[in-house]
Amino acid sequence: MQGDMWDAIAFRELGSESHTAALMRENLQHIDMYSFPAGIVLLLPDVGEQNSGELPPWKEAAG
Repeated sequence: MQGDMWDAIAFRELGSESHTAALMRENLQHIDMYSFPAGIVLLLPDVGEQNSGELPPWKEAAG
């Protein structure tokens, strides 16, 4: 969508802003964009649960 930014896309499509760097690495041809115009298609990186850097709340509580 027009006006989308890297971190908002990572949150919406990948579940966490912590995936922003992976999203940017996957789309280096657009790295100079801060805010996207309508119509840009980005590739989504494969981010597994182990790569997110964050534990779900139920795992954090379990320790």
